[in-house]
Amino acid sequence: MTTLDWPVRPATDDIDKPRGGAVVALVRHAAALMRRSLIKTARTPEALMDVTLQPVIFLLLFTYLFGGAISGGDRAGYLQFLLPGMLAQSLAMGGIALGQNLNADIEKGVFDRFRSLPVARSAPLVGAVAADVIRYLTVCLVMLGFGMIIGFRVETGLVPAIAAVGLSIGFGLCFCWISVWVGMLVRTPGAVQGLMFLLVFPLSFGSNVFVPTDTLPGWLQWFVHVNPITPLVSTIRGLLVGGPVAGHLLVTLAWMAGLLVVFVPLALRAYNRRA
Repeated sequence: MTTLDWPVRPATDDIDKPRGGAVVALVRHAAALMRRSLIKTARTPEALMDVTLQPVIFLLLFTYLFGGAISGGDRAGYLQFLLPGMLAQSLAMGGIALGQNLNADIEKGVFDRFRSLPVARSAPLVGAVAADVIRYLTVCLVMLGFGMIIGFRVETGLVPAIAAVGLSIGFGLCFCWISVWVGMLVRTPGAVQGLMFLLVFPLSFGSNVFVPTDTLPGWLQWFVHVNPITPLVSTIRGLLVGGPVAGHLLVTLAWMAGLLVVFVPLALRAYNRRA
């Protein structure tokens, strides 16, 4: 029998099947692809500028350029109000790069290689999202660390501050699925950035990030109240500088669940069509 006569082993043989069940296999494959994303980030540290330098610039800009006018000269008090909101805004903006990177990988044919491997179909997306934990943790550390340098103080204690960081990262991981979905739909990374900025900027500025809600026009207050950024900001403020938390936290958790329920299936469906 010649080499060509040997039967071709189908890809569905047990040796090619993920061991330990579908869920365990997905976790294992996603972890491997998460490691790939982290290595890529480590080799291109300039890709972290949007979660390191950009939050610092925004914080300085609004504290010292606009803070005096907004707060009537009390920049220190305004910084206590502003930083929790800026943290939420930076997390929402930090997820834009994920959709851009996934879109670029598809255009370069990286996902064609993933499709040829015996890995769970959704593993590339789940792994990329999981790797974004590092980006969101970086945002939190940079924002809080630099904020303390210029005068911000946590007034509630260590445990509430850790809870604020954990909630912020969790919301970022839920919100970034919008960016993943957009990255699967549009043709270029630049288009992902443009569309996501059109979404994130109204959500950020049409919220309680920069000014109290009751100072806004009535029609805008309605939008602020239904904005998912608003309860997140209120919860982080309560955890960092004091104030009501429970009610805002429940609304934030509901928004997080809703984002996952809606945009994870949409992103996976768009990925199956595109990649």
